[in-house]
Amino acid sequence: MGEPHALGGGAFEGLRVIDLAQVRSGPTCVKQFADFGADVIRIEPPASSDRAELMTGPRDGADMINLHRNKRLLTLDLKAAGAREVLHRLVRSADVVVENYRPDVKFRLGIDYESLAAINPRIILASISGFGQDGPYRERPGFDQIAQGMSGLMSVTGAPGQGPMRAGAAIADVATGLYAALGVMAALHERHRSGRGQWVQASLLQSALGLMDFQAARFLVDGEVPGQVGNDHPTSMPTSAYATRDGHINIGAGGQTIWARLCAAIGRADLLQDARFADERARSNHRADLNAVLSGVFATRSSGEWIDALNAAGVPCGPIYSVDQVFADPQVMHAGLAATVQHPTRGPVRVLAPGMVLSRTPGRLERSLGAKGEDSDAVLAEIGFSSDEISRMREQGVI
Repeated sequence: MGEPHALGGGAFEGLRVIDLAQVRSGPTCVKQFADFGADVIRIEPPASSDRAELMTGPRDGADMINLHRNKRLLTLDLKAAGAREVLHRLVRSADVVVENYRPDVKFRLGIDYESLAAINPRIILASISGFGQDGPYRERPGFDQIAQGMSGLMSVTGAPGQGPMRAGAAIADVATGLYAALGVMAALHERHRSGRGQWVQASLLQSALGLMDFQAARFLVDGEVPGQVGNDHPTSMPTSAYATRDGHINIGAGGQTIWARLCAAIGRADLLQDARFADERARSNHRADLNAVLSGVFATRSSGEWIDALNAAGVPCGPIYSVDQVFADPQVMHAGLAATVQHPTRGPVRVLAPGMVLSRTPGRLERSLGAKGEDSDAVLAEIGFSSDEISRMREQGVI
């Protein structure tokens, strides 16, 4: 069997990941390994297959380019005769398989954990679903916004009285991909001790509920049902968004020390003596009065002036950007949070850089999403198929 083909080295060099994932959460999981040097082999159906392929927009669109960088591309019709042998050889050579099929489809295609472990006891299978691999909702399709609603996230997002509001990005999808990747990393670490793989499971519902964090704890511990408070922090005020003379800024001035710094910086030391704002609980209870006072102050100067003054005073604050402004910010540019990758038809395009920094083995972007199946011959040769066998599989529609 061939050795894993590392794309430029990295922390996961030598690790082989078989990517059977679709849409966003699964590819987000796989991206964490691809960006740090794993040999990721993405399996897609050939043009001759009738297998449904769920993509996030057109193949050369922004979403697909961002999600599927740093992967080698193999076409394989998982329902075709002969596909099982290809898949089995890949699994023997691999460390991780990532999929997000329905449970019944997994068993039908032979990519359930028991089947894969019988081929390779060291394999780690990461399965992503909407609601879990068992239970009353196991067969339901899951989507980001549905998970946001069922987890309570939409009930605490938005302004009071305006109804539930989704977050402006696919946070449940992305969180599920990250939780799944963390689970795979934990399983890889444990495998050093046991020599055995295991089944990692992540769901949109569980991940979205994990994002509820202290809001969920308020109910579980104290029985308090949190509601909507708009841009205000639910319990720590003044932490909110305020209009300035030319835009909006965020202020994070929870706690007595930072509250005192804020009062000094805005020239309102008298607020420290106001009983309505005596402590964090009082400020939360009187948030409307507090916001009215602060809004009048912040409207007198520009966002830039306030940010400079408040940072100098040690008060956490920042601008509220549109997306184009984000990528023009000096810190974003300094940190290289957008990186360029070469696309076969669109040329150089910018995508999000890896989401963390490693000092010795940083993440890299070495290739964009290319043509479907462009690495099929190379991958199949690595796992022991001859050129004649590869030609026959192509003629038979297997690849």
